[in-house]
Amino acid sequence: MTNQVGIDMNSDSENDELLQYNPNRLLDTLIENLRLKNDAALSRALEVAPPVISKIRHHRLPVGASLLIRMHEVSDLSIRDLRYLMGDRRAKFRISDKQFKPKDKDGNAGGSE
Repeated sequence: MTNQVGIDMNSDSENDELLQYNPNRLLDTLIENLRLKNDAALSRALEVAPPVISKIRHHRLPVGASLLIRMHEVSDLSIRDLRYLMGDRRAKFRISDKQFKPKDKDGNAGGSE
């Protein structure tokens, strides 16, 4: 089965370069699909500051949920395809149960246990 960008999503090859996190592949595909000239044009299309794209390219900033949604809106690629392009293969996202608990007086999440 291939996705919207022509990637075989059933490929299980251990040497597959798509299995490694690489946001550059995602950014390059967006530039190509949107027929943009460079990262500056991509930042304007996504309505983010140019340093955001640079930091993502240099692995100093992860692709956040809001940016991923914006990429989906602009490109009409599914979120799954966008995540696949950058090498994210997780089927589910797990959030710690302590993440949403209020901090106690010592600053620890979840109170004293």
